[in-house]
Amino acid sequence: MTMATFTTWAIAGLATAGVIARPMRWPEWIWALAGAALLILLGLMPAAAAGVAVAKGLDVYLFLVGMMLLSEAAREHGVFDWVAATAVNHAGRSRARLFALVYATGVVVTTFMSNDATAVVLTPAVFAAARKAKADPLPLLFACALIANAASFVLPISNPANLVLYGGHMPPLAQWLRSFALPSLASVAVTFVALRVIERERLAGDCESDVARPALSIGGKVAAAGILSTAALLVTVSALDRQLGLPAALAGIVTAASVSALARRSPMILVRGVSWGVLPLVAGLFVLVEALDRTGVIGLVAAALRGTTGDPRGGAAASGAIVALASNLMNNLPAGLIASTAVAQAHPPAVVTDALLIGVDLGPNLSVTGSLATILWLQVIRREGEDVGFRAFLKVGAVTMPLALVAALGVRLALG
Repeated sequence: MTMATFTTWAIAGLATAGVIARPMRWPEWIWALAGAALLILLGLMPAAAAGVAVAKGLDVYLFLVGMMLLSEAAREHGVFDWVAATAVNHAGRSRARLFALVYATGVVVTTFMSNDATAVVLTPAVFAAARKAKADPLPLLFACALIANAASFVLPISNPANLVLYGGHMPPLAQWLRSFALPSLASVAVTFVALRVIERERLAGDCESDVARPALSIGGKVAAAGILSTAALLVTVSALDRQLGLPAALAGIVTAASVSALARRSPMILVRGVSWGVLPLVAGLFVLVEALDRTGVIGLVAAALRGTTGDPRGGAAASGAIVALASNLMNNLPAGLIASTAVAQAHPPAVVTDALLIGVDLGPNLSVTGSLATILWLQVIRREGEDVGFRAFLKVGAVTMPLALVAALGVRLALG
């Protein structure tokens, strides 16, 4: 190993550790950009190559912009509070039923708006609803965190990591559903049953049922309509085998502008509420992965994927399990980027690529470091005065994630 290779690996590793651990409570994007900048300054990554790496993520950035604008419009105008209060009032004083309703709401939000929306926007609404219902919030909060990942491969739009793994070129919707409809159903069902059993004691007993549900304003109704229209648009675009980024961005911009105009408020209020740091975070990770690729490490991964041709099912099972664990060591965004680059070089059997996606999406349910959505979820509940430590999350994740992963991979392999 040359000194340049060692230094590149060290910088990439430290930058990824910074993204996960957030030393000095600095935002995640600072650590990703700092690592990328250091690679360029030390001459380990040409500036032109870094620019090309950043440009590769254009469709991902556009998709994230659209989803974040939609989410902020919905949050600002009370759509998610309305949904959460509706769930409480339909629980019939049963904590177990409330848990099931929150879980079902999370499935819908994740499927049609992405896992980040569930983590960032639905979580505080669920926390507020739990307080009003006088129920222990932790089982409901865990439901938000786990379903954000467990349902994130129902549709191509359910997780930005899906765009990352496929390099912005998603499979047609019909092909996607053939590959992932049943595995995602298995993931969602097994995660629900496992979490319900783990939290059975805290879900015993009654809760309040008459929670005040504020009427949706005109802005809230338009935001809700925008979400539904965007979901229909993206499903259609996916069915036509087109990139999702630009349609998502345009839909988010139009919805945010319409909501602001009807509410007679400056659109800058919504713009300021968006967590824009996720864009430089993803851009920095693209540069870090490109640097690793230049050292040959991704070539080694690609060679391993080529070796799965002789035994696609065995290779798929091993690949999915390995990337699921790797996602918790380095976060699933860089893990997905590395897998994506290796897939582009190796062209493994389709079942192997599908298993990698399941591992990237579902693996992060093991720990709080696994995905950006889970990290954002942790930040949200801390702002609400709740906290879940690494060990507490691991106790839940160590049961739910392996069971769901085995179920999802098993169903996908059974499909051939």
